[in-house]
Amino acid sequence: MDQDERLLHSSSFGAAAVAYAEHRPDYARAAVRWALAPAAGPRVLDLGAGTGKLTATLLALGADTVAVEPDPAMLSELRRSLPEVRALPGSAEAIPLPDGSVDAVLAGNALHWFDMAVAGPEIARVLVPGGILAGLWNVMNDEVDGPGGAGGVDGLDGADGAGEANGAGGSRGPDGAGGAEWAGGAGGPGRAGGAEWVSGLARVGGSAVVGPRDTPAGWRAETADAHLAETGAAACFGSPERAEFPHGQRRTADSLVAALATRAGMLVMPGPERRATLDRIRGYLASRPETARGEFTLPMLTAVLRVRRL
Repeated sequence: MDQDERLLHSSSFGAAAVAYAEHRPDYARAAVRWALAPAAGPRVLDLGAGTGKLTATLLALGADTVAVEPDPAMLSELRRSLPEVRALPGSAEAIPLPDGSVDAVLAGNALHWFDMAVAGPEIARVLVPGGILAGLWNVMNDEVDGPGGAGGVDGLDGADGAGEANGAGGSRGPDGAGGAEWAGGAGGPGRAGGAEWVSGLARVGGSAVVGPRDTPAGWRAETADAHLAETGAAACFGSPERAEFPHGQRRTADSLVAALATRAGMLVMPGPERRATLDRIRGYLASRPETARGEFTLPMLTAVLRVRRL
């Protein structure tokens, strides 16, 4: 995706801010805890905070949180739902905070939109020495045969997931992607609870619905260097660690379609194509016994990339 296309996609969410707030999932608390574990203090910046999905989890965990969001409509929804939060207009490339003012910067489903050639030094500026940058992504789990098989999903809708980063199995060491260290293994933050029907959803909806970072394998491939500038500028952060935590969201066919309609690829799609894509998804969900009637769990992982400021 070139810079113009990235800007088009990243600026598309405001038109769907209300639906985004209603239908997008929160983040597994165990994942947020792991992201923050090395931070020296409680001051956290939620950068590219959107409507406050990650902000709410940070508040629930007791973090001293400030939110920064560039889109006025998204920021308005955040302020409406979380009036107690200090929420500021701004972007990753122009953060309205003083030098060394936060212990950690977290970005929920946002780090891939940042221009890290500019945002990297800017994030490093507002962090204390040795501060933490972590990107979190909610991905749909299609890995039926991963550790844990196709069983239940822990940590539904904000509840704590069963896996912690120091669980049995611990770190598997380098994962072959950019030297990232992997926390996980059997009993750790797991790849559990995948569903075969999720793979079919990707085939029916296409890349606008299930994009390159929206499944576990795609996320691992696409985000290994998400903290680095594409221009090859000097690194602001150390070697990454990555971990995955079971998560899930209760949905009906209609509410899942509504959530998928808030994805950037769908929001920039021409109207007729968008309606046809959503109709295909409705038909597919109606054809599957897992999703045809009533509520079901969309199996997910909250995946985390964590680095420390140099």
